[in-house]
Amino acid sequence: MGKLAQVTYPEASRDRTLDHSANAASLGNSDALFWGALFRGMDRGGSFLQLQIRQIIVTAIEDGRLPLGMRMPSSRDLAAVLKVSRNTVVIAYEQLVDQNFLVSRQRSGYFVAGLPKKIATGAEKPAEAASRDDAHWAARYAVQPSAHRNIVKPADWQAQPYPFIFGQFDPSLFPTNDWRESARAALSVPEIKNWARDLIDGDDPALIEQLQLQVLPRRGIHARSDEIMMTIGAQHALYLIATLFIRHGTRVGIEEPGYPDARNIFRMLTPDVVPLRSNSQGLLPDDTFRGCALAYVTASHQCPTATVMPLQRRLELLKAAETGDVVLVEDDYEGELMPEAATLPPLKSLDHASNVLYVGSLSKALAPGLRLGYVVAPAPVIRELRALRRLMLRHPPLNNQRVAALFIGLGHYRSHLQQVGRVLLERARVLDRLLPKYLPDCTFSRGPGSTNYWIACPPGTDTTALAQAALAQGVVIEPGAVFSMDETASRHCFRLGFSSIRTDRIETGIQRLGEVIAAYLKAES
Repeated sequence: MGKLAQVTYPEASRDRTLDHSANAASLGNSDALFWGALFRGMDRGGSFLQLQIRQIIVTAIEDGRLPLGMRMPSSRDLAAVLKVSRNTVVIAYEQLVDQNFLVSRQRSGYFVAGLPKKIATGAEKPAEAASRDDAHWAARYAVQPSAHRNIVKPADWQAQPYPFIFGQFDPSLFPTNDWRESARAALSVPEIKNWARDLIDGDDPALIEQLQLQVLPRRGIHARSDEIMMTIGAQHALYLIATLFIRHGTRVGIEEPGYPDARNIFRMLTPDVVPLRSNSQGLLPDDTFRGCALAYVTASHQCPTATVMPLQRRLELLKAAETGDVVLVEDDYEGELMPEAATLPPLKSLDHASNVLYVGSLSKALAPGLRLGYVVAPAPVIRELRALRRLMLRHPPLNNQRVAALFIGLGHYRSHLQQVGRVLLERARVLDRLLPKYLPDCTFSRGPGSTNYWIACPPGTDTTALAQAALAQGVVIEPGAVFSMDETASRHCFRLGFSSIRTDRIETGIQRLGEVIAAYLKAES
């Protein structure tokens, strides 16, 4: 639902607020304009219209736009203004009466009811509140996260016709009916008793069990319940691990190019974050790697190049980690999302020395807004991570955990992966055909099962400028500079994802992107 309109009511309505005996009459022009403006943010094409009506009225009462005693339009008049059924308005009004936001007076209509007096009130906020400047606060910060380079997506990327961005949501692929069934089951009285309590530092045992039974074994991982912990997304897991293992001066290695958010998390804790070299086979287990206390690895699909580390290199990396006493943090962010995904086992499933801390996500397969991730690690590590998580937020919301547990347990998760995988594979095959056709001056890499391409333009190309030009044509791409510690190293590259764009829009989007690149290269030549 959109932002509520900020309006003032017309004098005609103000005069009638105290006229409690007047019969409801058809709205005049000024009143119709007022009520139309008040409900301007309402999505008439959406569902639960009466819920939207109630929410808008409650908000307007709370912020004073609908004052005490003001008469509401008749249900017939408001229905006409909103172009909804009269019953929809009647239901909304009656619910608001039950909640004491409105009062119904016989033969007079509905009026704004009085609200309980606030227990405490602060001083009136001045029109221009005094505010200390950035410098005042900056001098007190222990860290300044905003100073780091981050992946930036246009705020309105979902409104763009050709969003080639990674890891985002395509609403058409969400398993709405299956998720709704699971959510309804979680709202039964017995289930509410299970998730409404505070588990302090625990997790929903039903979800942990489903991870053990259905999710982790598909990746070749077998873990006890005391070796698994839920997080609010994979990034939360990375932050917890970093906080537990990294102190000032700890040497941490990260792939180059690599995941910017992981790099930024590590850099907040230690200045000694070093780039780890790779070749066509993936991360090199060289002396730089062996000199790290902790190394962050994306073996299944390297971020952002989307290459897949072969088995032999995985074994070499594990051996080097064991001999060098390096803790490996494996981010397996989309290990099984597509049917063409390589069947190579993750590092964790090959780890016999307990050197790998495995980070996974349910959100990537469902919707990023769900924020459900997990860590698989030795029991002593999980014990400390739980104690640390307790200090931050105790545990992720148990209602979400229980819905996810039911969703997996009812078989929906596996069927969803199959359905989404087929669609994503179709998109990948379309792009495999179109990219050489429309982007002849570029080179591409994408490992089996990855949902993005890493595209290199001719040397000297500034893909940040390219992305701005593409956005003007409705095409969204992700410039590559942010993925490298040396931002010049990947400036000529960009990431192109396809999880959030409809298949029927891909060709036009790639054609437009090709035209933008061709125009850029021509202007620079």
